[in-house]
Amino acid sequence: MKKEDVHLWDINRIVFGEAPHVFMIEVFIRTVFIYSLLLVAVRLMGKRMSGQLTISEIAVMLTLGAIVSPAMQSPGVGLLQGAFILFLAFSFQRGLNFFEFKSRKLEKLNHGEIVMIVKDGIMMLDEMKHIKLSRQQLFAALRTEGIQNLGQVDRVYLESFGIFSIYKSKDSKAGLDIFPPDDEEIKAFSGTDKYHQLVCTSCGNVDRVEVKVKPCPVCSAEKWQNARVSTVAN
Repeated sequence: MKKEDVHLWDINRIVFGEAPHVFMIEVFIRTVFIYSLLLVAVRLMGKRMSGQLTISEIAVMLTLGAIVSPAMQSPGVGLLQGAFILFLAFSFQRGLNFFEFKSRKLEKLNHGEIVMIVKDGIMMLDEMKHIKLSRQQLFAALRTEGIQNLGQVDRVYLESFGIFSIYKSKDSKAGLDIFPPDDEEIKAFSGTDKYHQLVCTSCGNVDRVEVKVKPCPVCSAEKWQNARVSTVAN
C-alpha cells in the first residue's frame, strides 16, 4: 500500500480492508475449513496437546497459530497451502515423538530431566538456582497441596514439562514455615517446635543450635528462625 492511499478517516478501508466486501463470505468459509483441519491436527497429535505442554509442543502450537491466520484471511494464500503446512507441522511433531521414543538421548535433549528441588524438608538451592525457580514459586505450589511447612515434605520434583510432583512425609516434622510473611492469622495453624529447634530461612535445614548466627551446615547462611510444626494432620 502506498502512503498516499492511507487516509485517517477511510472507514471502509479500516473496517473491511482492501478486499471487496464479498471477501467476508470467503473468510467465513476459509475459517471453517482451516479451523476444522486444525482440530483434526491437534487431535491426531495426542492428548498431550491439551495437557501440560512440552517445549516442542509449545513450539508446534505457536507454529499452528502462524499457519492458520494467512490461510483464513489473506486472499493471496490458497487453502491448499495452509492445509499442506498443517500436514507438515503434524508430520514433524509425530516424527519427533517417534524418534524420542527410540532415543533416550534425544528425549533428554528435547524435554530435559526431572529435577529434585526438596529432599527431606530441605530445599536444594543449587538445583533451584540452575532451573531459575524462586522459593516463592515453590512455596505457592506447596500451599496448594495444604502444606504448612517444609517439615511435612519428603520430596518435591520438578517434572520435565513444568509441573511439581510433591510427596509428603508420613510423620510431620519441624520445618520452615511457608505461609506468607504478612499473614499473621494463618500462622495459628502451625505451632512452635517443642524441642525449640531453629530452621535456616535460606534452605529449610533444621538444627539444634544455641547461637542463631552459626552458619548453616547445608547452605552456609546465617539467618535462623524458630522451626514450626503443623497442627493439622497431612
